[in-house]
Amino acid sequence: MPAYKTIGFIGLGVMGEPICRNLVRKSGARVIAFDLSPEPLARLSADGAEVAASVADAVHQSDIVFLCLPSAKHVRSVFEGDGVLKDIRSGQVVVDLGTSSVSQTRDFAGQLQAKGAAWADAPIARTRQAAQDGTLSVMVGATPQLYAAIGPLIRCFATDVTHCGEVGAGQVTKILNNMVLFETVNALAEAVAVAKHNGVDPALLLNTLSKGSADSFALRNHGMKAIVPGNFPERAFSTEYALKDLSYALELAADAGIKIRGAELIGQVLQEAIDAGSGGAYFPVIAKHIDRA
Repeated sequence: MPAYKTIGFIGLGVMGEPICRNLVRKSGARVIAFDLSPEPLARLSADGAEVAASVADAVHQSDIVFLCLPSAKHVRSVFEGDGVLKDIRSGQVVVDLGTSSVSQTRDFAGQLQAKGAAWADAPIARTRQAAQDGTLSVMVGATPQLYAAIGPLIRCFATDVTHCGEVGAGQVTKILNNMVLFETVNALAEAVAVAKHNGVDPALLLNTLSKGSADSFALRNHGMKAIVPGNFPERAFSTEYALKDLSYALELAADAGIKIRGAELIGQVLQEAIDAGSGGAYFPVIAKHIDRA
């Protein structure tokens, strides 16, 4: 394990809390956590984490700071003001575990570099259960030297860790992962809707597809576990978050002058589900809103 004696962790939501817990249990380092909600702080304190008084306090006390926040907007709020940029010191490292804007990621990395500190993007993939089990997939954007230094800590909560390139490359990879996922889930939702109206059981359909060339992680998880049973809980990966992540892919394509029609279409589908009142539900809820006319 590298010589990061104190780990700061900011953001203890559905994914952040179990990730932080794995760092407490496996890193051998002192872990100082902060969140606006007292409940996860109390649970993590019972597991051995210390509680910071503020973002600034967590940054001030730590050698390396992990951020696990819902969006680029939340990352910016922690970065600016009485937060990361103001309190960072030379030699510190900030690791962003969320899916965020590539341009913002590179901007923040540049600002930290000017102060002698470093930024790595390390967006996480897989489920809440994987976060609890420590079996996440993480896509890292960092220099080779920084990747080597932070890798052992990331492996406290991930079994698949990929160095995707320099800063921003982890975000690009994760954003495109999510874009493909959303388009695949939409295809599954359409297939299930058509099957229902033609006398074929949706569970049988997906089970059969899983044995052929249409098989996928999305089919076995989002299709079989969410779309078929109609299981779209709150506090899972919501439709609003899905549209947020998709917007980053559309931004990358626009900057490159590439028209990605499938992604544009799924953006419309997600927005329609949000407009219909499903913004906070698990995003495969788009299956409920397919036009059956």
